[in-house]
Amino acid sequence: MKSLTLKAPAKVNYLLDVIRKRPDGYHDLRMIMQRVNLCDEITINLTDTPELSVTCGKKGVPDGPGNIAWKAARTMLDLAGTGQGANISMVKNIPVAAGLGGGSSDAATVLMGMNEILGLNLSDQRLMEIGLKLGADVPFFIFQKTALAEGVGEQLQAMPPMPKLWILLVNPRVHVSTAWVYQNLQLTTRQNEYNIPRFCGSIAEICEMLSNDLEAVTIRRFPVIQQIKERLISVGASGALMSGSGPTVFGVFADELAARKAAAALSVERGWFVTAVKTL
Repeated sequence: MKSLTLKAPAKVNYLLDVIRKRPDGYHDLRMIMQRVNLCDEITINLTDTPELSVTCGKKGVPDGPGNIAWKAARTMLDLAGTGQGANISMVKNIPVAAGLGGGSSDAATVLMGMNEILGLNLSDQRLMEIGLKLGADVPFFIFQKTALAEGVGEQLQAMPPMPKLWILLVNPRVHVSTAWVYQNLQLTTRQNEYNIPRFCGSIAEICEMLSNDLEAVTIRRFPVIQQIKERLISVGASGALMSGSGPTVFGVFADELAARKAAAALSVERGWFVTAVKTL
């Protein structure tokens, strides 16, 4: 096999609790992470010469060694030790720096694709260990299940089956630095008691757990996020929450028709990025 095309899905966070700051400067988190079918498309072409290229052509996404997907590919080529290289092209459909995990998903997909195309036969667990060195969310996308993620995001447990939902993603096209959000987070002292649902059989139960400790930080800088949440509720969302460190907000809908009607209503406003997606 010399060529492979794969899809790299986005994610939303139903829950994001920041537990504590760690001695290494990172934060211990507790998250419930859900993949959705908004996907980047990645094509890997293996070459007989050692050069590695990654091209995207999207503003804000570097080509070459500055791209996390390049680092993922370089790691796998070095592990293979065959002297081969690769040309990787990316079609970015997931907004950049949006709280949707696009870069991490791209890296995870390249790790899995290179594992297959190079015939390395590394286990998912090994790929997740490699992925963690690239980014905290990378292991989740290799895990490929709705997950409870703890630690910095690397401790993953599969959640019980959840209903398939329609999600409306709304991004106001502002740039949010994840590092800035964590630097401005004021951790509160609270009991180490967290209600992680073990069964979520309805939209109402999923909406009950929607919570994000980073949301208040980002909203203070970008009040439009609160406006989007309110608009999503006004057009029929059962619940709405900022994903990750933002600025993307998602609304939860009962069915495709309701989500697409809401998308039509919001897509004419203010030049926001709006798209209806399904959970995976």
